[in-house]
Amino acid sequence: MPRRKKSPPCTPDQHLQTQSETQGLENAQVTNAAEEALPSSSLLPMSGNLKEAPAAKVLSAPEGPQSFCSSSGDSTATSSSKPDEGTRSKEEKKSLTTAVAAANPENVLIDALDRKVAFLVNFLLVKYQMKELIRKADIWEMIIKDDEDHFHEIFLRASERMEMIFGLDVKEVEPTRHCYDISIKLGLTYDGMMHPPVGLPKTGLLILILAEIFINDNCVSEEEVWKVLSKAKIYSGQMHFIYGHPKELVTKYLVMEKYLEYRQVANSDPARYEFLWGPRAHAEVRKMEILKFLAKVRGTEPQSYPSQYEDALRDEEERAQVTSTLVKAASTSTATGSSGAVSDGISHT
Repeated sequence: MPRRKKSPPCTPDQHLQTQSETQGLENAQVTNAAEEALPSSSLLPMSGNLKEAPAAKVLSAPEGPQSFCSSSGDSTATSSSKPDEGTRSKEEKKSLTTAVAAANPENVLIDALDRKVAFLVNFLLVKYQMKELIRKADIWEMIIKDDEDHFHEIFLRASERMEMIFGLDVKEVEPTRHCYDISIKLGLTYDGMMHPPVGLPKTGLLILILAEIFINDNCVSEEEVWKVLSKAKIYSGQMHFIYGHPKELVTKYLVMEKYLEYRQVANSDPARYEFLWGPRAHAEVRKMEILKFLAKVRGTEPQSYPSQYEDALRDEEERAQVTSTLVKAASTSTATGSSGAVSDGISHT
């Protein structure tokens, strides 16, 4: 991957102006996608015996002011003797929401933190597009501001969403300068930003499918894949704001990129199809790493999946043998070249 450019020191206003001038429509696209996806996002679902882990779940505010307002309105209408009180105008609902929020300051805090998490995710996506390092000082000045006590929570939640939704890792790379870099998760070299909608990372979907294949003994039916994806509101025949046409992405682009193998089930009539890892997935992804990822989501250990753990250990051994063979071959080649050079030198003396 190309090396990230280091951002020179600049004021927050200068930084925002620079981003606006260089990103244009791409920024707007990322902003719209992030705002639509992030406020209520949670971990992508997985089938089998995997469950969402509370520790890893992206936080949301299901009982925020609006939902509380809705239930309060229903209750008031039921107990009232006036039949028209169940229908409130938008202005009345807004006033009631404000009153409820004032009575529940914790809801206001959660809502404010959710907005800052979404803003930070959007900021991180723009930085990833621009291939720039992220400075903690910029995050602090542009997003955190007076929420010093919540910096860790906001940053952690944003990083989890980057990981779970977009398949990207946010890691500190320069501790002295407090700079962070964003890389594609699991050693993958594909982020899908060149496929429509252009500019949005799609690795999260790829990781989900690869994990689903692995947890189902390295082969899973197409029906099962769409069943799992539907839990994340990703449907075969419905446009998605991040993934575009999901069926086209999964059965065409990911197959074309050799991350997935899509084949007809033998002797199936009518024809049914199944997915396996493609050659590029086998080359880039260590099964132990994807198992660790699954264990992290579940809040358990890789050994909790005995069959997959044994498979991952075999994969590690095979990779170690290949690496050892390549190192020996390189050493032999270097030694042969050196001895040949020495022999040539002696023969010419």
